[in-house]
Amino acid sequence: MTERFYSYNRYLKGAFGERVHRISIDAGLNCPNLDGTINTEGCHYCNNNAFARYAGTQKSIESQIEESIKFYGQRFGVKKFIAYFQAFSNTHDSPQNLKVKYDIIKKYSEIVGLTISTRPDSIDAEKLDLISQYQKDYLVWVEYGLQTTRNDLLARINRNHTYEDFLKTLDMTRKYGIDVGVHIILGLAGPSHDDMIHDARRLAGLDIQGIKFHVLHVLKDSRLEGSYKKGGIQLMSKDEYVRSICDFLEEIPASVVVLRLISTAFKEYLIAPLWINDKSAIISEINKELAKRGTYQGYRYEGIGCKSK
Repeated sequence: MTERFYSYNRYLKGAFGERVHRISIDAGLNCPNLDGTINTEGCHYCNNNAFARYAGTQKSIESQIEESIKFYGQRFGVKKFIAYFQAFSNTHDSPQNLKVKYDIIKKYSEIVGLTISTRPDSIDAEKLDLISQYQKDYLVWVEYGLQTTRNDLLARINRNHTYEDFLKTLDMTRKYGIDVGVHIILGLAGPSHDDMIHDARRLAGLDIQGIKFHVLHVLKDSRLEGSYKKGGIQLMSKDEYVRSICDFLEEIPASVVVLRLISTAFKEYLIAPLWINDKSAIISEINKELAKRGTYQGYRYEGIGCKSK
């Protein structure tokens, strides 16, 4: 079935002419929302061990890269890779120390891109200047965990930053010509359709290059686990997610890369909803739903010229 959204795989094939795979890296950094810089509780939904392959590992960055290149090369025949600094906040250190970690990718000719995942309050001009220097040799992205544009929901999940903080960071990042991906969680206010469309329309008017979608899910050893077990959390059903993600895609520009369409988690950590790990089936259902509607990513954005923030 023809994709009706601009997938990350299609974007990378367009850029490099072949399949490219991301290598998840734990650079041994922490998060300011965990180590006391801002807070010690962390985001209520988060457990890095549930999604980052090497989270908390004692393996060197070199070992992580070499193992991954070998594994994906043998399994899928992939020859080019994106170094994805994923676990925790990957700008939460001095520029000097960050450069040492980022520079490790220069040892590997197979690496063609650098993606850095972080928080909008863990960046500054000096760090962005450092990151921008890799653009002459690599495809460079910074991904910011925004999660929602509603400040009340950000406070509820203990993010400890605001939407306005993100806007300032976005503007500063784009001045360096760095592509920006935004992480958004659907279902933070329960299966509230209006809230999700509000986020979509706000993001549609911003200078972002990609969106990574998450669905709110409950992980072992997260603060959300206790609330869920007490019945205080309403999670989205698969059908609700398919409908909502299709509505969201229709609202955003067709040029925005969908970095991921559905979040997953290691099964030993996932409490609910279990359906999120059936990734291929869900993506198929999303394409089928868009085909049924006769719509596609950007359908409403292009149709009504949505530019609102």
